[in-house]
Amino acid sequence: MKKVVIIGGGASGLTTAIFAKNKENEVIILERNKDCGKKILITGNGKCNYYNSKQNINHYHSENEDLIEKIINKETNKQVLNFFDSLGIVPKIKNGYYYPFSNQAITIKNMLLLEAKRKKITMKNDFLVESITKKEDKFIIASKKNKITADVVVVATGSFACPKTGSDGMGYKFLNQLGHSIIKPLPALVQLKTTGNYLKDWSGIRTDVKLSLYENNKLKKEEQGEIQLTNYGISGICTFNLSGIIARGLDKNKKEVIKINFLPFLDFTKVEDYILWMDSKMDFVKNRTISEMLEAMLNYKLVNIILKESKINNSSYWYDLSPAKKQTLVNNLIAFEVMIMGTNSFNEAQVCSGGIPLTEINVKTMESKKIKDLYITGELLDVVGDCGGYNLTFAWTTGILAGLAIRENNHD
Repeated sequence: MKKVVIIGGGASGLTTAIFAKNKENEVIILERNKDCGKKILITGNGKCNYYNSKQNINHYHSENEDLIEKIINKETNKQVLNFFDSLGIVPKIKNGYYYPFSNQAITIKNMLLLEAKRKKITMKNDFLVESITKKEDKFIIASKKNKITADVVVVATGSFACPKTGSDGMGYKFLNQLGHSIIKPLPALVQLKTTGNYLKDWSGIRTDVKLSLYENNKLKKEEQGEIQLTNYGISGICTFNLSGIIARGLDKNKKEVIKINFLPFLDFTKVEDYILWMDSKMDFVKNRTISEMLEAMLNYKLVNIILKESKINNSSYWYDLSPAKKQTLVNNLIAFEVMIMGTNSFNEAQVCSGGIPLTEINVKTMESKKIKDLYITGELLDVVGDCGGYNLTFAWTTGILAGLAIRENNHD
């Protein structure tokens, strides 16, 4: 019989345990919190968006993106869905987003814990691991009060993100001491800090936009969706999906600029086309000021800011503006430029970018290439997914792959 010790009882740790358990393996989860699955409860705003049918490796980002398709693919996607079917989870699917039909994240947590208990997996809560060492063919996991030996160890401790759930980054330390390199962890899926004397004025506005990220003046990525304007900068899902790239760029002293298109419902390619469109509206709104004209489309606070930044008086009329003023105004409507100065901290980040390079693990089994019988799953790996269930999908997938490899003693 092999003793398998999993450090961390979150999404990937619980999944690994469930798949690793058989008659030949004793499986133990060591969890620092009073209960396993704490972070699951806050995912999807408490509803747990646990999967997304729009699986595409373009939704996953890494220093070694060519290896992601070895982990996320049609076969593993099917394994994830079969797993949740086996747990009895009934999905509520909206635009490809999978939630439990109860709309409660606790449903996912409870079903995982029930399955772990049904399989007689030992869960030791309030167990804070302080070190992992390996002597000959045995691992020694130590806390202040206890030592546990193991034949197989899985490190599933999570990253630095969301430390209130117990994620303190200790897994990086353990793995570094065991010989792994670490790509610097940085906040991802997080709010962005910008500059501008209008931040206090636009705080609280929500509006649909298209964001274009320019890194060192080159277009890097675009996202479309709702943005939340704040007194420190910008937030919202489309912002989050750019934040990991931005954090890494800023860490390398790159210039990160986002251009905001506040008129995403117009799909013109040239500024001149927008001006012509505005000209065409004059038959209907010729007696309205430019402020009144724009308020038919945008939040009045935003209108005031855009006009002020364009140095145009609110009482002006569109047909009175010079061609240069029209171009300035349209530029601020479709390419409002904000300089990104930083991200919010790990406290606000949903996940991290960076971590253990994919080149240092067997991507088919999650086993370390450095240490035999050592496995790494979930957020510790250098993969970050977009918002929409992708990071949980990665957690379930890496847990399944590791668990199956341990159960089948597959070390190819």
